[in-house]
Amino acid sequence: MKLIIQIPCYNEAEQLPATLAELPRDVPGFSCVEWLVIDDGSEDGTAEVARACGVDHVVRLPRNRGLAAGFMAGLEAALRAGADVIVNTDADNQYDAACIPDLTAPILRGEAQMVVGRRPIAEIAHFSPLKKLLQRLGSWAVQIAAGIEAPDAPSGFRAIHRDAAVRLYVFNRHTYTLETLIQAGRLGIPVAWVPIRTNPPTRPSRLIRSVAGYVWRSAAVIVRVFALYNPLRFFGALAALFLAPGVWAFGRFAWFWAAGDGAGHVQSLAIGSGLMAVGGALAVGGLLADMAAANRTLLAELRSRQLLAELPSAERRN
Repeated sequence: MKLIIQIPCYNEAEQLPATLAELPRDVPGFSCVEWLVIDDGSEDGTAEVARACGVDHVVRLPRNRGLAAGFMAGLEAALRAGADVIVNTDADNQYDAACIPDLTAPILRGEAQMVVGRRPIAEIAHFSPLKKLLQRLGSWAVQIAAGIEAPDAPSGFRAIHRDAAVRLYVFNRHTYTLETLIQAGRLGIPVAWVPIRTNPPTRPSRLIRSVAGYVWRSAAVIVRVFALYNPLRFFGALAALFLAPGVWAFGRFAWFWAAGDGAGHVQSLAIGSGLMAVGGALAVGGLLADMAAANRTLLAELRSRQLLAELPSAERRN
C-alpha cells in the first residue's frame, strides 16, 4: 500500500521546509510513504525548495490557477504515481501532521473512502467569530446539498482512497473543500470524520485577504454549489419566490374583475403576469439545468473510467 501526502503550494518557499519537516515517512498500514508538492505557478522558487527538501514528486503548473486546480492536479499526479491513498494538507502547516495516521485508519479498516479532519473550531483562538460563523454556514450548505454529515466542511486536511479520488472533479476555482464533499455525498462515497489538532498560524491566510472578500467568495461558492448540484431544487425555490406573489396579484385582479371592477386594478394584472412569467422561466431553467447536471455526472463517470484505465495496475503499485 502506497500513501502519498500532497501539498498544494503558491509562493511557499519560506514556509515549506518547516511544513515538510513535520511530515512522516512511515505511517502504520503503508509500505511506502511519498510526498508530492503542487507548485501552482509560484514566483519564489517553491519547486526548487521542495526538491531540495527531498520531495518525491513535484508538479509545476505554468501559471497560478487557484487552490482547487492545484488540488486536482495533485490528485491526478498522485494516482499516476501509484497512490492507494492520498492525504491532502496545507503548506502553512495549519494541520498537525501527527494526525495523519488517524486520517488514514478508517480507510485501512474499510470504513470510509474519504476521511476529513474535524478541527476544534470553537477552541481556535485566531478564528474570528465571523469566520467561525462562515465555517458553520459552509458545513450546513454541504449537509443540505449532499445529505451527509459535515461538521467541518471547509477543512482541507483529508485522506482519500484511490477509488474515490478517480471519481472527484472540482468545477470552481476558489476551493475544493465543499464541492468534493457534495460530490462524495451524491456519488455514495463513504465519508468519515476524525478529530484532529491544529498548529498556531504561521502567516495570514491566502484565502482570507479581507473579511468582505472572504464573505463574498464564500457566499458565491455556497450559492454556486447549490445551483450546480441541486439545480432543480435551487431554481424551484427561486421560481416559487416569484410565482407565489405573482399568483396572488393575478388572483387579486381576477377577484375584482369578477366583481365588475377590473378596470381599476389593471396594475395587479400587469404585476402578477410579470412575476408569473419570471417564475415560469426560472422553473424551465431549473429543468434544463437538471438535465445538464445529469449529463455532467455522466461525463464525470466517463472521465473516471478513462483515468482508471491509464493508472498503474495493482500489481505494479504493490
